[in-house]
Amino acid sequence: MIPIRFAAPTPAETRALLAAYRRRTRVDTAVLAAELADDEPDATLIDLASTPFDSVADVADRLTRIEAHLRGDGDRRSVFLTVYARMTTAVSATLDEGGFDDPAWVTAYLVTFAEYYRRALLAFERRAFASVPQAWLLAFGAAERGETLVAQDALLGINAHINDDLTHTLRDVRIDPDRDVKRADHDRVNAILARLTAVVQETLIEVYDAIGVRGIDALVDPLDDRLALLGLAGSREFAWRNAVLLADLPAWAGERYVGWRVRTLSTGAAALVLAPRIDERTRRRIRRVEAEEAILSLFRDTLRRRSAVKLRHE
Repeated sequence: MIPIRFAAPTPAETRALLAAYRRRTRVDTAVLAAELADDEPDATLIDLASTPFDSVADVADRLTRIEAHLRGDGDRRSVFLTVYARMTTAVSATLDEGGFDDPAWVTAYLVTFAEYYRRALLAFERRAFASVPQAWLLAFGAAERGETLVAQDALLGINAHINDDLTHTLRDVRIDPDRDVKRADHDRVNAILARLTAVVQETLIEVYDAIGVRGIDALVDPLDDRLALLGLAGSREFAWRNAVLLADLPAWAGERYVGWRVRTLSTGAAALVLAPRIDERTRRRIRRVEAEEAILSLFRDTLRRRSAVKLRHE
């Protein structure tokens, strides 16, 4: 059993959890759910998301098809999927090249991780909001209502997937036996995502430049600091520590304690992303410009081009 002193939050986690808790108390997802309840479900989207993923290839294929469907409808939920599909492709390529010590575990990791996204999306589209994690409800709800900037749509999805879904994924695929081997593979995934996060930041800056918006650095630079209260690397470390707590603490204590950590950080970080560090007048101007441009396709095309170049030179 893990010593109790190791169950306590690190100083960085303590600061992040306290800040997240303050922001989380201001979030009323019940009001959001009520506002969205009467929206008509998308039958095509439900069909695409209704069947569990059965392989990494299936994940890559259907994420791409769902992204294309949403983008074709002008649905801003496509923004996160543009990012997620590229991240999945990059990790899958490393898997195919033999870049992991435990490829079977990484395969299960990728499919299970995608399943958490699929189930959240499906529950949201079916208006089963009680089954949607709060961070995903905020991300999907803001995107569907068109209240966010493209940069926020990307960050909200990344936050929900890493700060909420990743802990549960690691629990499901198990970090034991051979914990050190699995930790090394988890860190290899981190390294791939860190490189692509830089590409996402570069993409966002290029996209905003292309539509004539300057000075967006306050929102996207540095991107890691806006992904969550702990940053991307800190959030993935947070998920691993949560998995250790779930594995080593008694179930009655671990599930409740880790559940609170995950809900607090992911919801508080979503609230942070929804309050960008730009003034309201500038935000409204950017939203008007985004509405007049084919912004979703521009983001997709730019990210594909930049990520292809980045991966080719790694």
